[in-house]
Amino acid sequence: MGSTRPGRRSEAVAEWVLNVANARTDATFELIDLAEVNLPFLDEPVPALFGEYAHEHTRAWSSVVASFDGFVFITPEYNHSFPAVLKNALDYLHSEWHDKAAGFVGLGGDGGLRAVEQLRLVLAELKVATVRTQVALGRGALEGGLQQDEELNAMLDEVVAWSSALRSVRAVAA
Repeated sequence: MGSTRPGRRSEAVAEWVLNVANARTDATFELIDLAEVNLPFLDEPVPALFGEYAHEHTRAWSSVVASFDGFVFITPEYNHSFPAVLKNALDYLHSEWHDKAAGFVGLGGDGGLRAVEQLRLVLAELKVATVRTQVALGRGALEGGLQQDEELNAMLDEVVAWSSALRSVRAVAA
């Protein structure tokens, strides 16, 4: 969940995504809430590229990210991009993101489309394979109830397939 703002709408969206995902039998899903992770602004003295983490909060975050095969980013759109807290969480690490898959649920006036566009660019640098299908939730979708299970499942199908396919790439890279 890529927002920590009080009153954020992404909490209800994250619960919906997790409920739909947990009804599946092809993968195990967990929620990572960046408000609970509570990373300070990037404070590592050595660039993440080298994997030399000085702080326990970075080592803990590294373990969390490394333990997953893929991700579904739930992001609101702030000023045509994704929230700073999400960028900060991405920037803390490097190789832990490599050769994994990601899908997106965007929130906002235009369904978070521009936030997801920006996020795709950052994830490409981190060697994350992003799937084509995404869920775009505009204001109406949030106010009228979340009823895009078919679209969400299509995106989850792609994330699970790509995550599974990339296991062999991660094994060779290790």
